[in-house]
Amino acid sequence: MSNMKLSQVRRHALSLPGVTEEPHFNYASFRVRGKIFVTVPPDETHIHVFVGEEQREPALAIHPGFIEKLTWGAKVVGVRIALEKAQSGVVNRLVSSAWQSKAPKSLAKALGATGSVPKGRPST
Repeated sequence: MSNMKLSQVRRHALSLPGVTEEPHFNYASFRVRGKIFVTVPPDETHIHVFVGEEQREPALAIHPGFIEKLTWGAKVVGVRIALEKAQSGVVNRLVSSAWQSKAPKSLAKALGATGSVPKGRPST
């Protein structure tokens, strides 16, 4: 198993076009053009990644050891990832997918054309 660090998540998220890191209440957040796609709770041992069902459900099934559902009230809004147990490739793909879902279509399309942001379900 990996021992992923928040610095690795930060480096990957900030490498995506248009991304800023900003406070969100007592959390850190990564945003693309103002839209949040990842938050970091104050303990910095987990991240919250806002991905849709298409990415979320396979990730939950394949990686139950470090990924769990993230809820807001009764609604599932993404995944909560335990960094200490996480596999960096899986985390990077989920972060990229979350970015792609929040980025303006022109920005996401431009990056998607280069093949830099993988699409589809996370691999093992």
